[in-house]
Amino acid sequence: MKRIMLSLVLTFGFLALTGIGGTQAQNYPTRAGTVIVPFAAGGPADITGRIVADIFSRHLGQQFVVENVAGAGGTTGTTRAARASADGYTLISGHLGTNALAGVFYPNLAYDAEKDFEPIGLIAEQPELLAVRKDLPPNTLKEFVAYAKANESKLNMAHAGVGSVSYIGCLLLNSAIGIKPTLVPFSGTAPAVNAMLGGQVDYVCDPILGPLPHVRAGSIKALAIAAKKRSPLLPDVPTSAEQGLPQFECAPFYAIFAPKGTPKPVVDKLVEALNKGLDEPAVRARLESLGATVAEPGRRGPKALAELVHGEIARLTPILKAAVAK
Repeated sequence: MKRIMLSLVLTFGFLALTGIGGTQAQNYPTRAGTVIVPFAAGGPADITGRIVADIFSRHLGQQFVVENVAGAGGTTGTTRAARASADGYTLISGHLGTNALAGVFYPNLAYDAEKDFEPIGLIAEQPELLAVRKDLPPNTLKEFVAYAKANESKLNMAHAGVGSVSYIGCLLLNSAIGIKPTLVPFSGTAPAVNAMLGGQVDYVCDPILGPLPHVRAGSIKALAIAAKKRSPLLPDVPTSAEQGLPQFECAPFYAIFAPKGTPKPVVDKLVEALNKGLDEPAVRARLESLGATVAEPGRRGPKALAELVHGEIARLTPILKAAVAK
C-alpha cells in the first residue's frame, strides 16, 4: 500500500509540475529577457543582435536587452547561453563561428553547436570584405596577394578572436594565398578596425558593416568582396571571384538560438516574433543598409537553420582544419 501511495504521489507531483511548466510556456513571456551577443559592442554581431532584441521587445510585449559577453572568439558568451535556463529568457545572437565552426578551433569546447541549442531562425547573411590600412601599398586583391607573399613575416592580420567570422574569413584568404601572417586578436571587430585605423594592424576580413563607414570616409581601403556578387553598398569594389580568387568566399550567417530543451510553445512564439520582424520594411531596410541579405521566408525557422548549421559544418570543417594544420 505504501508503495502504491508513493507512486501516486510521485505521479501526481510530476503531472502538477508539467502542468505548471506548460502554463508558464503558454503565457511566455511574463518578464524581461536577455539576448547575449558574444562580442564587444559596435560590431556586426552586436548591431544585428540589437535589431533582433528590439523585434522581440515589440512583438512579445516584454523588454529584451542585449548583454555583450566577449571573449574566446565568442565562445565565452555562447557557453553562457548554452548553460542558461531553457525557459526562453536567455537567447544567443550567434553566427557561423560561434554556432557552427567553433569546435574546429576549440577541441575542448564546452558546448556542442548542434546538440546544445534550439535553433530559432536565420536573421541574415553578411558577405565579408577584405579591408586594409590606408597606407598599405596594395590597391587591388591581385596586388595584395603579391604584397602579402613578399612581406609575410611582417604582415599583421586583425581578428575578433579565434573562431570569429573575421578569423574564419581571413583564414580562408590566407589559405588561398598560402601565407601565415601574424594574427592579432581583439574582443570584437570594432576594436580591430580601430586598431587598423591607428596603423597597428594591416588588414581585416569582416562583414561589410564594420569597415563600411571608414571605407566611405577614405580612412581605410576595401580591396575585395568575398562573394559572387558585388555589394550595392560598395558597388565599385570587385568581388574576390572577379579578381581571380574564388576560394575567398565567405558570407557568415547570423541567427538566434535558445538553450536546448526550451519548450516548443516558447520556441514557436520566438519564431513567430522573429518572422514578423523580418517582414517589416523598416527592419529589412536597416539590415540591408548594413550590407546584409535578409533571410527570405523559405529559409526561416528552426528546421532551415538546423540544416544550415549542419551544412556549413560539413562544408567548411575540412578546409579550416587543413588551413590550421599548415
